[in-house]
Amino acid sequence: MNATLSPQGQATQTLAWNMKLISHNELAGFGGVGEGINMQLTQDGRRILWLAHESAPKNFTAVDVTDVRNPKVVVQTELPHAKVRSNSLDVVGNIMAVAYQTKEWGQKPAGFDLFDISKPEQPKLISHFDASGPCSRGAHCVFFVDGEYVHLSSGAADFEPHNPKDDQFYRIIDVRNASKPTEVGRWWLPGLRKGDSEPPPPRHPKFDAGFRTHNCNVYPQRPDRAYLGYIDGGAIILDIADKSKPKMISRWRYSPPFNGFTHTVMPLFERNLIIVSDECVKDNGEDWPKLTWVVDAHDETNLVPVSTLPLPSVDTFGKRGGRFGSHNMHENQPGPVSFRSENIVVCTFFNGGVRAYDTANPYQPQEIAYYVPGAPKMSPAGAIQMNDVWVDERRIIYAVDRFAGGLYILEMNV
Repeated sequence: MNATLSPQGQATQTLAWNMKLISHNELAGFGGVGEGINMQLTQDGRRILWLAHESAPKNFTAVDVTDVRNPKVVVQTELPHAKVRSNSLDVVGNIMAVAYQTKEWGQKPAGFDLFDISKPEQPKLISHFDASGPCSRGAHCVFFVDGEYVHLSSGAADFEPHNPKDDQFYRIIDVRNASKPTEVGRWWLPGLRKGDSEPPPPRHPKFDAGFRTHNCNVYPQRPDRAYLGYIDGGAIILDIADKSKPKMISRWRYSPPFNGFTHTVMPLFERNLIIVSDECVKDNGEDWPKLTWVVDAHDETNLVPVSTLPLPSVDTFGKRGGRFGSHNMHENQPGPVSFRSENIVVCTFFNGGVRAYDTANPYQPQEIAYYVPGAPKMSPAGAIQMNDVWVDERRIIYAVDRFAGGLYILEMNV
């Protein structure tokens, strides 16, 4: 597979196999989207796709995708200033949680908001959970699927790390009273906070991205388990049966020697497997390899990697523009319009586009479809940077670009 480069070095060719574009929306000219996508099914039967933006000035955008061939922006909101972003959101029914992370410690707003979105055109603030502090940038990621607890990657006013890269940890927030969110539990990798009796963990000599919670996934099949991507800390399973006292069950650590940044840990419960994605954070293949792993979890105290999802050559894509490597995946969220599969995994790989895999044979997963758009206009990366993906129950794919491209609505032909 060869990409065609324009004289300016942009990867202009669209590459596709078993996946086709249905429609595209540039989101009113603000096409940079972060890691928050979810769909609301309204009382009047509309499908509203909610998107968190990667950076200021926009907070979040709602797109009516009832007609997937004609998506329409119904609301787009502003952030209060340029030093905060809303990177992540999640939706349960008519309630939406939106995370806020600042550029520097001590800034506000830092934490998350709860919104009433029963009228999508007029989202109404219910409450704000403040996670600001002298050593906190607030919240990077929310995972909210049961309407009762927000699982949060966040700093806190009373948490001071040894290393500034380690400023976010796992927090459990009770939102059953939506007007008054309350922390009920927290956990961090021992040795990271000043005052811990354990020594800090060893750091990668070249690719030190820090020891922070990234995604923190909790599913209705196992509400007593939290699956954490802990960046350079690896993949972690916690027992949260007692939410006030989370306990570590296992930790799969592979950095060093690998280049770290464990992003998402998604269990396939019926098969005792876990899909673990890294995140590429460097341009031009500098931090290659960044992989998506298939991990055997028959014994959850002893996680064993058995394969990785195949990717095209880094020689082909590494210099195509921006980042190339693993990042996000559709996370099998519960909900009336969410696709859930024990075999099919759909992921984003920045300039590698959106790719779908069949993991029926976990030792030899097979790519079954991909879509790599040409470079969006005005993209600083000079290529597509597919950042996140969400799939509905009809297997319609909603994928977003990190910088300028906006929303791509796709259909798999397999």
